[in-house]
Amino acid sequence: MPTANSLAEWLNTPQGQYLLAREQEYFDRSVTDIFGFNAMQLGLPQHQFLRASRMPLRFSAARDAGAQVLVEMEELPFETGTMDLVLLPHVLEFSKYPHQILREVERLLRPEGNVIISGFNPRSLWGMRRKFRSRTGYPWCGDFIALSRLKDWLALLGFEIVGGRFACYAPPMLSPKWLERFHFMEPAGDRWWAVCGGVYYLHAVKRVAGMRLIKPQWNKRLVSKLIPVAPKLNREVSQLAKDDQ
Repeated sequence: MPTANSLAEWLNTPQGQYLLAREQEYFDRSVTDIFGFNAMQLGLPQHQFLRASRMPLRFSAARDAGAQVLVEMEELPFETGTMDLVLLPHVLEFSKYPHQILREVERLLRPEGNVIISGFNPRSLWGMRRKFRSRTGYPWCGDFIALSRLKDWLALLGFEIVGGRFACYAPPMLSPKWLERFHFMEPAGDRWWAVCGGVYYLHAVKRVAGMRLIKPQWNKRLVSKLIPVAPKLNREVSQLAKDDQ
């Protein structure tokens, strides 16, 4: 089988179509109930993963021709705190600077903004295929990021994980016929070996610590001494006023 030269090209193969069907289903279900004004899909502009979003402004941004906005993913040309939702469909594992991309996403998101990430799971049959066979071509040339590692990165940036799941439990067969034969592994995988799916999806929310009013710690003894002074002070002021008259 010819080697795919890009992830978009690989998604047109039987393996890619198998993954894409589950990817589209997850994004459709996840974005529909996230509210706001601005939503951005970073990468894979050929596929409309924001199609179910209700936000008024939805657009794709990528280096690839076909994106609505051409960008360098490590330096996004948008103002800080302007996005309510950002999708990262298999962006991090094919970037030399995944930390920088996440920092840019954190910068762009408003407080309580959402990021949804999809990635290849190295602890799966798909990860084993990459480890023990050729890493030439897509998606095997990518640096598959462990879910635990990604969660640590997000936590350091102030994100809270609020959802996610695994998918693609069938072995990464080349033939559509064999992929169909292993279809029974999808429901079985969700139930018995959920963390071994070939792909994971992670939904996180940007949390910003709010201000807390710090009340003064009054000294009770001092307060008790001050209270009787007030009537006496009032009497002295009244006497001075009479003397002036």
